[in-house]
Amino acid sequence: MRTLCPNLDREDGLDTVLEVPIPEEMLASTKHRPWPNMKSWMTRHAVSVFGDRAAEIQFLLGVVGAPLVPLPIHGDCTIINNFKGCPIESSMAKYIVQQYIAAAGGEHALNSIGSMYAMGKVKMVASEFDAKVKNMKQGVGEIGGFVLWQKRPDLWSLELMVAGYKISAGSDAKVAWRHTPWHKSHASRGPPRPLRRSLQGLDPRSTANLFSSSICIGEKSINDEDCFILKLEAEASTLRARSSSNVEIMRHTVWGSFSQRSGLLIQLEDTHLLRIKAPGKGDDVFWETTMESLIQDYRTVEGVNIAHSGRTCVSLFRFGEDSQGHTRMRMEDIWSVEEVDFNIKGLSIDLFLPPADLKREDEDDAKNNLPWRILGGKGGRKVVAIHEEDSLEMLAEDDEM
Repeated sequence: MRTLCPNLDREDGLDTVLEVPIPEEMLASTKHRPWPNMKSWMTRHAVSVFGDRAAEIQFLLGVVGAPLVPLPIHGDCTIINNFKGCPIESSMAKYIVQQYIAAAGGEHALNSIGSMYAMGKVKMVASEFDAKVKNMKQGVGEIGGFVLWQKRPDLWSLELMVAGYKISAGSDAKVAWRHTPWHKSHASRGPPRPLRRSLQGLDPRSTANLFSSSICIGEKSINDEDCFILKLEAEASTLRARSSSNVEIMRHTVWGSFSQRSGLLIQLEDTHLLRIKAPGKGDDVFWETTMESLIQDYRTVEGVNIAHSGRTCVSLFRFGEDSQGHTRMRMEDIWSVEEVDFNIKGLSIDLFLPPADLKREDEDDAKNNLPWRILGGKGGRKVVAIHEEDSLEMLAEDDEM
């Protein structure tokens, strides 16, 4: 499915043509009249978790669309690690990473990849539990597609479209950025970091480099698969670089579950705690985010094992200002990869350049002392954009905040 998206960088520019896979369920029930079926499928759900379907889609794309991993990954660092003099937990982790490299295709195959392209489908759904009324609201779900280009961990470009809403994100090795129609372009704080979606089975080399400095904390069974668990903590300097005067990233931890049978990455989980400092004498608000990705359907592509499907579950928990007003939200991103290719000829560096209207976060801070921006809302709710943290692009706050 080809979708025209307006050129937001230049008014006189040509529209962007985005290739988005059409979900089979949109065409299956009406073989001879696919367009009426597609149109009714896309518009039949008008009520969302947040009272407004557009707000729900923005929320989904902001949180699960293009989150980044906690740490920068250097593409030129060597995969082979020295085991001597390391604590037992680190030595075990390095050994498990070596087994993962072998299972993914071997060091020679991984080092031969200079660039990568992937296209796939996504289905996103949100639900919310309100502690005040003890009620769970379930969204209906939205279907879309994504296109990913990557040359190395810090040089990537993503286009994701869900229900007609498009989010673009990327990194030119100097700054990581994202662009949405409702939020325009903005850069993330700190050094550029890789896209989390790439480490969900699409980029084994970056996954190996990320966990090369981890520790092994034990074993766990995941879907009847015995796994080794590797843990990685973001350093304090990295957290400070991602924080601002109003928003503090207190911690960010990553766990990787590697199969003892196949050696492949089965599950990727990370959790981080964010503190929004209240103005004046108000109570600070805390947001804890947990992302858990189950990685499945490994297939060999040019000698490299690539995951072709999976499910990412996201849990958002707000607490701090009112013990009776705690809010817990849950999102799911069910994804599948339709096409993967390596060493793309003619892949220009221009593809990874940031938008012309990009502004650094420190420029925004100079204009606005608050770390959030009201985007919309309905029925006593507000949608708030948190610029300082990539995986918490959009949050829901109560009027009492």
